Amino acid sequence: MKPTPGIVERHSRSCPSRNGGQCSKPCQPTFEAWVYSARDGKKIRRGFPTIGAAKGWRSDALSALRRGTLKAPTRRTLDEAAATWLEGAEAGAIRNRSGEAYKPSVLRGYRSDLERHVLPTLGALRLSELRRSDVQLLVDRLVGQGLSGSKVRNAIMGLRALCRYAIERDEILVNPTTNLRLPATGGTRERAAAPNEARELLAALPEEDRPLWACAMFAGLRRGELRGLRWSDVDLGENLISVCRSWDDVAGEITPKSAKGTRRVPIIGELRRELLAFMLRTGRSGEDLVFGRTADRPFTPSSIRKRALAAWEAENVKREQEGRSALEPIGLHECRHSFVSIAHAAGLSLEEIGDLVGHSSAVMVDRYRHLLAGSETRAASRLDEYLDRQTKERVNG
Repeated sequence: MKPTPGIVERHSRSCPSRNGGQCSKPCQPTFEAWVYSARDGKKIRRGFPTIGAAKGWRSDALSALRRGTLKAPTRRTLDEAAATWLEGAEAGAIRNRSGEAYKPSVLRGYRSDLERHVLPTLGALRLSELRRSDVQLLVDRLVGQGLSGSKVRNAIMGLRALCRYAIERDEILVNPTTNLRLPATGGTRERAAAPNEARELLAALPEEDRPLWACAMFAGLRRGELRGLRWSDVDLGENLISVCRSWDDVAGEITPKSAKGTRRVPIIGELRRELLAFMLRTGRSGEDLVFGRTADRPFTPSSIRKRALAAWEAENVKREQEGRSALEPIGLHECRHSFVSIAHAAGLSLEEIGDLVGHSSAVMVDRYRHLLAGSETRAASRLDEYLDRQTKERVNG
């Protein structure tokens, strides 16, 4: 066969053609096509069973090289790439998409999910050879194992972050974690307490726990922010809370979740009374933790939760005897939802509320819109009032 540039004919070791003879019938030659990547300084090779397939790939590969969408495969496995990426992220050298260091809890989750769900299946593959179909098969396998939709989605978050980083470094050109068919997350419990309900829930709590829950309910702080809050962050003169720190069980005191997480939150009257009485009762000040189990050790969320559930259960026993409706227990994060709902009912815009709780306004619209009960009625009323004014002005004019 006449030689073709960039394509080499391969014969079996026993074929006479390897010594200058004619190819024997038992030999079924294959074809290796290659192109040279000047950017990588090496050849990119691929084997094919027919000369036609080899020619077709080489033509496509040359075009891809000219467009910059093909590069020589890396020899690094996903196992090796993940280890390097985690090490860099934990050291703060590799940042998230916002340019900030990853939170320790986020990296612990990424490491756990990679080691438990991703690397045992895909770790031996070269990073440059990882395909979307490989990741989709992993997703389908996790679904088949009975993992919830949200857990499956979380399981590949670390892989997504790693692949984004590899693309930024030109180690891969196509992200294999995009356009996946992922399971629905299912219904997660998200509710908000109305103002009167919030007061009843707080009133039923032990006196020593009430200020903590009030701060979640009426200031919208995250659990980690509540755990890291110090009295130096609380200005009862100006009625402001400066949120500038959070608490991680392993890393200790850390910065808030995001850049918008560093913020100032107004202290309303009900919360001010709780905080002032709490400060006088505990005798803490300055750099002491506001809600810590000691002045320098944060509260344990599970203990706080257990005491609250016991208090609400006892209150509901009394309510049943009195023929009153029972209180529905609430979580600290749902108290944050309640703050959003109460602030919106008070007339604050989503953008203003987003600044108070440390979210971007777009996230606020998507995540909390369903919690803002009554907004449609208020909108209809405002539209009616506007149209009535326009009608009157036209008649009078």
